[in-house]
Amino acid sequence: MLTFIEPHPALLLRHEKQRTLIVSDLHIGWEVALSEKGVHVPSQMPKLLEKLLQIIKQTKPSMLLLLGDVKHTIAKAATEEWRDVPDFFATLTRTVPIIKIILGNHDGNLEPLLPEGIETLPPTGTTIGDVGFFHGHTWPAVELLKCRTLVMGHVHPMIMFHDPSGFRITRQVWVRAKCNRDQLKKSLARHYNIKQATTLNVKTAQFIIMPSFNEFLGGQPVNRKGIGTDHKYQAFIGPVLRSKSVKIADAELFLLDGTFLGTVEQLTDLSLS
Repeated sequence: MLTFIEPHPALLLRHEKQRTLIVSDLHIGWEVALSEKGVHVPSQMPKLLEKLLQIIKQTKPSMLLLLGDVKHTIAKAATEEWRDVPDFFATLTRTVPIIKIILGNHDGNLEPLLPEGIETLPPTGTTIGDVGFFHGHTWPAVELLKCRTLVMGHVHPMIMFHDPSGFRITRQVWVRAKCNRDQLKKSLARHYNIKQATTLNVKTAQFIIMPSFNEFLGGQPVNRKGIGTDHKYQAFIGPVLRSKSVKIADAELFLLDGTFLGTVEQLTDLSLS
C-alpha cells in the first residue's frame, strides 16, 4: 500500500513486512549555486536532515529509498557537498537499516561521498512489489512496465496561481496521472530498439510525480496554459513526459497536506501563461 505522508513530500510503501520511505530531490549543496552569484545562504542541510529524521520517527521505515538528485552540482562534487553529504548520511545510517539511492542527473561523483553500506541503483529504476521507482531524467527499465504504478521525481512539480492584481503564488504539488499504455509501449520500444512493441507487456496504469523534498528549490508549474497540448509537451523535462505517455491534462493535483485541487486542465486558467 502506497501512502502520502501528509504534510510532507514523502511516500510510505508497505509491502509484505517491509516499510519503505521514499523521498526525492534533496539537492544538498544548492546554496553553492547562489554563493557563486554573490548570494550567501548558510547550509540548509541540517534543516533537511531534521525534517527527514522527524518523518522517519513518525513512519518507522525499514528502508529509505531516495529517487535521485541527492546533491546539487551535476558532474562533480562541490567542497560543501564533500562535507554535507557524508554528514547527512552518517546520521541516517544510524536510524534506518537499509538506504538505497536511485541516481539522478545531479548525482555525478556521488558514490565517494557516501558511507559504506549505502546501495546506489541505476537511473532506470527499481521495483518493490507492484510499484516501480525511477528518477525521471531517463527512460525507466523495461522491467518497470510490469508495475501498476510508476513513481518518479526530477520535475519538482508546482501549481501556480495569480490574481488580477498581479500577485503570484506557487505551491508544491503531487501529480497523479493516468498512463497512456500504447504510447508508453511504442516509445520504450523505440528507445530500447525493440522491433515488436506488441511483445512488451505494459501493466502500468498510473504515474505519481513526487514534489522535491527540498522546499527551497524552484519547480515546474504543471498548470501552465496549453501544457496538455501537443506542442507544450516539449516543455517538460524528462523523456517519459515528453513522449505523451502520461495524460497530463487529466492529471490530479494535490497539495502536500492532501488537499485535492482538481485536474491540470481545470486549473490552467489560474496560471500566468
